[in-house]
Amino acid sequence: MAKKIKTFRPKPRVPKGLRDEMAADVIGQRKMLAAIAHVYELYGFDPLETSGLEYSDAMGKFLPDADRPNQGVFSFQDDDDQWLSLRYDLTAPLARFVAENYDALPKPFRRYQMGPVWRNEKPGPGRYRQFTQVDADTVGTPSMAADAEMCMLMCDAMEAIGIERGDYEVKVNNRKILDGVLERIGLNLEDPDNQVQRLTVLRAIDKLDRLGEEGVERLLGEGRKDESGDYTEGAKLSPEQINAVMSFVRAGNEARSAVCDQLAAIVGESEIGGEGVSELREIDTLLSAAGYGADQVVFDPGIVRGLEYYTGPVWEIDLTFETIGEDDTLARFGSVGSGGRYDGLVERFKGVRVPATGCSIGVSRLYAALKALGKTDESGARGPVVVLVMDASETAGYQTMVQELRKSGIRSELYLGGSGMKAQLKYADRRGASIVVIEGEDEREKGELTLKDLILGSEMSKDIEDNKAWREDQPAQVSVKRADLVSGVRSLLDRYKGNENL
Repeated sequence: MAKKIKTFRPKPRVPKGLRDEMAADVIGQRKMLAAIAHVYELYGFDPLETSGLEYSDAMGKFLPDADRPNQGVFSFQDDDDQWLSLRYDLTAPLARFVAENYDALPKPFRRYQMGPVWRNEKPGPGRYRQFTQVDADTVGTPSMAADAEMCMLMCDAMEAIGIERGDYEVKVNNRKILDGVLERIGLNLEDPDNQVQRLTVLRAIDKLDRLGEEGVERLLGEGRKDESGDYTEGAKLSPEQINAVMSFVRAGNEARSAVCDQLAAIVGESEIGGEGVSELREIDTLLSAAGYGADQVVFDPGIVRGLEYYTGPVWEIDLTFETIGEDDTLARFGSVGSGGRYDGLVERFKGVRVPATGCSIGVSRLYAALKALGKTDESGARGPVVVLVMDASETAGYQTMVQELRKSGIRSELYLGGSGMKAQLKYADRRGASIVVIEGEDEREKGELTLKDLILGSEMSKDIEDNKAWREDQPAQVSVKRADLVSGVRSLLDRYKGNENL
């Protein structure tokens, strides 16, 4: 007897570090992004879409920890042995686009982009391998007015989606100032032997919010082992060098001008450090003139950004309200976006300096913040009006009803399964439908329809004190004339205007 061959059945599972998103979150994020896009367009930025795949050499040394093309990014070779990578961010593709279309673009070139990016990194709580970013960039101007505008743009975007002043702050620093500090401790920018050590210092300081000062000091020194046992090699600075870096990190103050004074004292005679302080002073002047105070934009030396390509001012959008953390304790929500000036990316392609500055917001984390504040708009996530099929031979008539509703702007669908009424009602409930339309034989003979309000029916089934009055004032099931289908449905939907998340 022949041996039975076992059929292979793959296990249904989402890949590690990735996730699926249901309708409510998709709709809520879409509305949040529309509000942000409106602000960006008010500032004069135009939308741009770039490819999700780039040649790996176009992304170059700006890949994270890149000794091989696929470390930190997802990469593969095409049929002519060229390395391709899923984009790590939206900035490197922008640099490639500007270089490729340089002569045809207006200077400065202003664009915003929304789209997914991918990182081949260890996933963890709230850390995914695919996520969506929203970027805005100005390419082709060295003016600090462009950097100040980015700070204003981020403030306005936060307030446009409902995050009030006092619940966010844009933290700004300048990488040139850190360059001045590193220059003073012997890590000169021009010395190629210092590049790895300098980058390790940048990444250490960038983890200040997450690891605290003690964790950063360990990463500046020999290294640090995290809770999982993974060991991160440190920058191997001496105690004196570590003290100099940490004094820079701690140089904070509520007044932007006072921070500039402290930083000027720390960098001393360093030319590049002094240049960074002057740029911060100019940004402060522009922000103050536009009415953006210290309750919106602060200068924070602890902000350095870990990516190597930043060359001047850098910033993060920090949400300051408290939320429940993973260990059930209160914690500040933290960073939802970042950015800075990068004057060397396009130069890699063109061979000439093309100054640029931009900001990037993480969509998932920002949307989680709106959820924590109870300010998401998921209206429209409720399921459609469902027209039940009580008699299959009358399907054409039911389809006519659905079309009447759709032409009137009412989201609706025809039940397309083969089950009876009880199962159809269960289906409508699972779809989140607000109303079902019923036309059985009795209704058809009378020229009527039964409209069942599933939301009200659910409320009536609860043990609430005013259940009797609710039932008497607003019946969960009504009859209307067939000709009054649209007006009858709209009348029931009007009960929930202003509370469409029910």
